[in-house]
Amino acid sequence: MQRLLLRLGIGILFALFGLISYCTNVVENPVTGERQRVQLSPQQEVVIGRQATQKMAAQHGGLYPDQALQAYIDQVGGRIVQNSGASELPYPYEFHLLKDPQTINAFALPGGQVFITAGLLRRLRTEAQLAGVLGHEVGHVVARHGAEHLAKQQLGSALVNAVGIAASDSPEGARQAALVAQAVNQLVSLRYGREDELESDQLGFRFMTQAGYNPKGIVELMQVLASARQGGQSPEFFSTHPNPDNRIERLQSLITENFPNGIPANLEEGQEKFARTVQPRLPG
Repeated sequence: MQRLLLRLGIGILFALFGLISYCTNVVENPVTGERQRVQLSPQQEVVIGRQATQKMAAQHGGLYPDQALQAYIDQVGGRIVQNSGASELPYPYEFHLLKDPQTINAFALPGGQVFITAGLLRRLRTEAQLAGVLGHEVGHVVARHGAEHLAKQQLGSALVNAVGIAASDSPEGARQAALVAQAVNQLVSLRYGREDELESDQLGFRFMTQAGYNPKGIVELMQVLASARQGGQSPEFFSTHPNPDNRIERLQSLITENFPNGIPANLEEGQEKFARTVQPRLPG
Protein backbone atom coordinates (compact mmCIF):
# COMPACT_ATOMS: atom_id res chain seq x y z
CA MET A 1 0.00 0.00 0.00
CA GLN A 2 2.80 2.39 0.91
CA ARG A 3 4.58 1.63 -2.36
CA LEU A 4 1.39 2.36 -4.29
CA LEU A 5 0.95 5.68 -2.50
CA LEU A 6 4.59 6.54 -3.18
CA ARG A 7 4.17 5.80 -6.90
CA LEU A 8 1.00 7.85 -7.04
CA GLY A 9 2.72 10.73 -5.28
CA ILE A 10 5.67 10.69 -7.68
CA GLY A 11 3.32 10.41 -10.65
CA ILE A 12 1.31 13.40 -9.49
CA LEU A 13 4.51 15.43 -9.02
CA PHE A 14 5.64 14.60 -12.57
CA ALA A 15 2.26 15.64 -13.96
CA LEU A 16 2.16 18.86 -11.94
CA PHE A 17 5.69 19.78 -12.93
CA GLY A 18 4.90 19.28 -16.60
CA LEU A 19 1.63 21.16 -16.41
CA ILE A 20 3.10 24.11 -14.50
CA SER A 21 6.07 24.29 -16.86
CA TYR A 22 3.75 24.26 -19.90
CA CYS A 23 1.27 26.81 -18.57
CA THR A 24 3.78 29.33 -17.21
CA ASN A 25 5.99 29.60 -20.30
CA VAL A 26 3.86 32.13 -22.19
CA VAL A 27 5.24 34.71 -24.64
CA GLU A 28 3.63 37.14 -27.07
CA ASN A 29 4.42 36.71 -30.74
CA PRO A 30 5.36 40.17 -32.12
CA VAL A 31 4.04 39.35 -35.60
CA THR A 32 0.78 37.52 -34.91
CA GLY A 33 0.04 39.17 -31.55
CA GLU A 34 -0.82 35.77 -30.08
CA ARG A 35 0.15 34.68 -26.60
CA GLN A 36 1.86 31.32 -27.02
CA ARG A 37 3.01 28.55 -24.72
CA VAL A 38 6.55 27.79 -25.87
CA GLN A 39 9.58 26.61 -23.95
CA LEU A 40 12.25 27.25 -26.57
CA SER A 41 13.90 30.59 -27.31
CA PRO A 42 14.19 31.64 -30.97
CA GLN A 43 17.92 30.86 -30.74
CA GLN A 44 17.17 27.33 -29.55
CA GLU A 45 14.68 26.90 -32.41
CA VAL A 46 17.44 27.85 -34.86
CA VAL A 47 19.80 25.24 -33.39
CA ILE A 48 17.17 22.48 -33.49
CA GLY A 49 16.12 23.35 -37.04
CA ARG A 50 19.68 23.32 -38.33
CA GLN A 51 20.44 20.02 -36.62
CA ALA A 52 17.44 18.43 -38.34
CA THR A 53 18.06 19.90 -41.80
CA GLN A 54 20.54 17.32 -43.04
CA LYS A 55 18.38 14.41 -41.93
CA MET A 56 15.30 15.97 -43.52
CA ALA A 57 17.13 16.46 -46.81
CA ALA A 58 18.43 12.89 -46.75
CA GLN A 59 14.87 11.57 -46.50
CA HIS A 60 14.11 13.25 -49.84
CA GLY A 61 17.18 12.26 -51.84
CA GLY A 62 19.31 15.23 -50.83
CA LEU A 63 19.38 18.71 -52.32
CA TYR A 64 18.58 19.32 -55.98
CA PRO A 65 21.91 19.66 -57.84
CA ASP A 66 21.25 22.88 -59.74
CA GLN A 67 22.73 26.08 -58.34
CA ALA A 68 20.66 28.32 -60.60
CA LEU A 69 17.39 26.77 -59.41
CA GLN A 70 18.50 26.99 -55.80
CA ALA A 71 19.45 30.64 -56.28
CA TYR A 72 15.99 31.32 -57.68
CA ILE A 73 14.32 29.68 -54.66
CA ASP A 74 16.56 31.76 -52.39
CA GLN A 75 15.64 34.92 -54.27
CA VAL A 76 11.88 34.39 -53.99
CA GLY A 77 12.09 33.29 -50.36
CA GLY A 78 14.37 36.19 -49.46
CA ARG A 79 12.02 38.68 -51.12
CA ILE A 80 9.13 37.37 -49.02
CA VAL A 81 11.07 37.59 -45.76
CA GLN A 82 12.72 40.96 -46.37
CA ASN A 83 9.52 42.72 -47.42
CA SER A 84 7.11 41.33 -44.84
CA GLY A 85 6.51 40.95 -41.13
CA ALA A 86 8.57 37.74 -41.25
CA SER A 87 11.70 39.88 -40.89
CA GLU A 88 10.60 40.97 -37.40
CA LEU A 89 11.70 37.68 -35.85
CA PRO A 90 15.42 36.83 -35.52
CA TYR A 91 15.43 33.74 -37.74
CA PRO A 92 18.15 33.21 -40.39
CA TYR A 93 15.75 31.84 -43.01
CA GLU A 94 17.22 29.24 -45.35
CA PHE A 95 15.37 27.78 -48.33
CA HIS A 96 16.11 24.33 -49.71
CA LEU A 97 15.08 22.66 -52.98
CA LEU A 98 14.96 18.90 -52.43
CA LYS A 99 15.77 16.38 -55.14
CA ASP A 100 12.70 14.18 -54.56
CA PRO A 101 10.83 14.14 -57.91
CA GLN A 102 7.81 12.14 -56.73
CA THR A 103 6.76 13.67 -53.42
CA ILE A 104 4.55 16.74 -53.77
CA ASN A 105 5.30 18.62 -50.58
CA ALA A 106 6.82 21.57 -48.76
CA PHE A 107 7.52 21.98 -45.08
CA ALA A 108 9.33 24.08 -42.48
CA LEU A 109 11.40 23.35 -39.40
CA PRO A 110 11.63 25.61 -36.34
CA GLY A 111 14.11 28.45 -36.68
CA GLY A 112 13.66 29.24 -40.37
CA GLN A 113 14.52 26.11 -42.38
CA VAL A 114 12.10 25.90 -45.34
CA PHE A 115 11.92 23.08 -47.91
CA ILE A 116 10.16 22.44 -51.21
CA THR A 117 10.45 19.25 -53.24
CA ALA A 118 11.22 19.13 -56.93
CA GLY A 119 8.00 17.13 -57.27
CA LEU A 120 5.97 20.14 -56.12
CA LEU A 121 8.04 22.79 -57.90
CA ARG A 122 7.59 21.13 -61.31
CA ARG A 123 3.79 21.39 -60.92
CA LEU A 124 3.86 25.15 -60.44
CA ARG A 125 3.57 27.64 -63.30
CA THR A 126 4.16 31.11 -61.83
CA GLU A 127 6.45 32.82 -59.36
CA ALA A 128 3.39 33.90 -57.38
CA GLN A 129 2.47 30.24 -56.86
CA LEU A 130 6.00 29.57 -55.60
CA ALA A 131 5.68 32.61 -53.33
CA GLY A 132 2.43 31.11 -52.01
CA VAL A 133 4.25 27.88 -51.07
CA LEU A 134 7.21 29.62 -49.43
CA GLY A 135 5.02 32.26 -47.76
CA HIS A 136 2.85 29.54 -46.23
CA GLU A 137 5.90 27.71 -44.84
CA VAL A 138 7.43 30.94 -43.55
CA GLY A 139 4.09 31.44 -41.81
CA HIS A 140 4.66 28.21 -39.86
CA VAL A 141 8.06 29.52 -38.75
CA VAL A 142 6.81 32.97 -37.77
CA ALA A 143 3.80 31.56 -35.90
CA ARG A 144 6.24 29.25 -34.04
CA HIS A 145 4.04 26.23 -34.66
CA GLY A 146 7.01 23.91 -34.27
CA ALA A 147 7.91 25.37 -30.89
CA GLU A 148 4.29 25.11 -29.75
CA HIS A 149 4.18 21.46 -30.83
CA LEU A 150 7.40 20.70 -28.95
CA ALA A 151 6.01 22.36 -25.82
CA LYS A 152 2.93 20.15 -26.04
CA GLN A 153 5.14 17.12 -26.55
CA GLN A 154 7.06 17.99 -23.42
CA LEU A 155 3.82 18.28 -21.46
CA GLY A 156 2.74 14.98 -22.95
CA SER A 157 6.02 13.37 -21.94
CA ALA A 158 5.51 14.50 -18.36
CA LEU A 159 2.01 13.04 -18.36
CA VAL A 160 3.29 9.81 -19.91
CA ASN A 161 5.89 9.49 -17.18
CA ALA A 162 3.27 10.24 -14.54
CA VAL A 163 0.92 7.56 -15.84
CA GLY A 164 3.73 5.07 -16.26
CA ILE A 165 4.89 5.53 -12.68
CA ALA A 166 1.48 5.48 -11.07
CA ALA A 167 -0.26 2.79 -13.13
CA SER A 168 0.89 -0.55 -11.75
CA ASP A 169 3.60 -2.77 -10.36
CA SER A 170 3.83 -4.54 -13.70
CA PRO A 171 6.35 -3.08 -16.18
CA GLU A 172 4.06 -4.20 -19.00
CA GLY A 173 1.09 -2.47 -17.41
CA ALA A 174 3.08 0.72 -16.99
CA ARG A 175 4.24 0.56 -20.63
CA GLN A 176 0.69 0.10 -21.92
CA ALA A 177 -0.58 3.00 -19.82
CA ALA A 178 2.21 5.21 -21.13
CA LEU A 179 1.36 4.28 -24.74
CA VAL A 180 -2.28 5.22 -24.20
CA ALA A 181 -1.29 8.58 -22.74
CA GLN A 182 1.07 9.19 -25.66
CA ALA A 183 -1.67 8.40 -28.19
CA VAL A 184 -3.98 10.90 -26.51
CA ASN A 185 -1.26 13.51 -26.65
CA GLN A 186 -0.77 12.94 -30.38
CA LEU A 187 -4.47 13.39 -31.05
CA VAL A 188 -4.39 16.73 -29.27
CA SER A 189 -1.50 17.80 -31.46
CA LEU A 190 -3.33 16.73 -34.61
CA ARG A 191 -6.33 18.88 -33.73
CA TYR A 192 -4.19 21.96 -33.36
CA GLY A 193 -2.46 21.18 -36.63
CA ARG A 194 -5.60 22.05 -38.59
CA GLU A 195 -5.77 25.48 -36.97
CA ASP A 196 -2.08 25.97 -37.66
CA GLU A 197 -2.67 25.38 -41.37
CA LEU A 198 -5.38 28.01 -41.60
CA GLU A 199 -3.20 30.49 -39.73
CA SER A 200 -0.28 29.77 -42.07
CA ASP A 201 -2.55 30.28 -45.08
CA GLN A 202 -3.45 33.71 -43.74
CA LEU A 203 0.16 34.58 -42.94
CA GLY A 204 1.33 33.29 -46.31
CA PHE A 205 -1.27 35.46 -48.02
CA ARG A 206 -0.14 38.47 -45.99
CA PHE A 207 3.59 37.92 -46.52
CA MET A 208 3.40 37.32 -50.27
CA THR A 209 1.25 40.41 -50.88
CA GLN A 210 3.56 42.52 -48.72
CA ALA A 211 6.39 41.29 -50.94
CA GLY A 212 4.51 42.39 -54.07
CA TYR A 213 3.10 39.08 -55.29
CA ASN A 214 -0.39 38.52 -56.65
CA PRO A 215 -2.32 36.60 -53.95
CA LYS A 216 -4.07 34.54 -56.62
CA GLY A 217 -0.87 32.52 -56.50
CA ILE A 218 -1.71 30.86 -53.18
CA VAL A 219 -5.25 30.07 -54.35
CA GLU A 220 -3.86 28.57 -57.56
CA LEU A 221 -1.41 26.55 -55.44
CA MET A 222 -4.30 24.90 -53.61
CA GLN A 223 -6.04 24.25 -56.93
CA VAL A 224 -2.87 22.64 -58.34
CA LEU A 225 -2.68 20.36 -55.30
CA ALA A 226 -6.37 19.50 -55.50
CA SER A 227 -5.95 18.68 -59.20
CA ALA A 228 -3.03 16.37 -58.41
CA ARG A 229 -5.15 14.53 -55.88
CA GLN A 230 -8.04 14.13 -58.32
CA GLY A 231 -5.58 12.83 -60.90
CA GLY A 232 -4.76 9.88 -58.68
CA GLN A 233 -1.51 11.18 -57.17
CA SER A 234 -2.39 12.24 -53.65
CA PRO A 235 0.02 15.02 -52.66
CA GLU A 236 2.04 14.33 -49.53
CA PHE A 237 1.29 17.98 -48.79
CA PHE A 238 -2.20 16.94 -47.70
CA SER A 239 -0.91 14.40 -45.19
CA THR A 240 1.38 16.90 -43.48
CA HIS A 241 -0.85 19.91 -44.15
CA PRO A 242 -4.48 19.03 -43.30
CA ASN A 243 -6.79 20.34 -45.99
CA PRO A 244 -10.21 21.57 -44.87
CA ASP A 245 -12.79 21.59 -47.67
CA ASN A 246 -13.28 25.35 -47.44
CA ARG A 247 -9.57 26.26 -47.59
CA ILE A 248 -9.70 27.73 -51.10
CA GLU A 249 -12.88 29.61 -50.25
CA ARG A 250 -11.21 31.14 -47.19
CA LEU A 251 -8.31 32.36 -49.30
CA GLN A 252 -10.64 33.81 -51.92
CA SER A 253 -12.50 35.59 -49.12
CA LEU A 254 -9.20 37.08 -47.93
CA ILE A 255 -8.60 38.47 -51.41
CA THR A 256 -12.07 40.04 -51.49
CA GLU A 257 -11.68 41.50 -48.00
CA ASN A 258 -8.24 42.98 -48.65
CA PHE A 259 -8.83 44.09 -52.24
CA PRO A 260 -12.54 45.01 -52.52
CA ASN A 261 -11.81 47.01 -55.69
CA GLY A 262 -9.84 44.21 -57.32
CA ILE A 263 -6.25 43.03 -57.10
CA PRO A 264 -3.84 45.91 -57.91
CA ALA A 265 -2.14 45.57 -61.27
CA ASN A 266 1.30 46.04 -59.73
CA LEU A 267 1.13 42.76 -57.80
CA GLU A 268 3.26 40.30 -59.72
CA GLU A 269 2.42 36.87 -61.07
CA GLY A 270 5.81 36.25 -62.68
CA GLN A 271 4.71 33.63 -65.19
CA GLU A 272 7.32 34.44 -67.83
CA LYS A 273 10.18 34.66 -65.36
CA PHE A 274 9.19 31.36 -63.78
CA ALA A 275 8.94 29.65 -67.16
CA ARG A 276 12.30 31.03 -68.22
CA THR A 277 14.08 30.06 -64.98
CA VAL A 278 12.45 26.83 -63.80
CA GLN A 279 10.85 24.93 -66.64
CA PRO A 280 14.00 24.37 -68.78
CA ARG A 281 15.81 22.96 -65.74
CA LEU A 282 12.89 21.08 -64.18
CA PRO A 283 10.48 19.98 -66.91
CA GLY A 284 7.00 18.99 -65.82
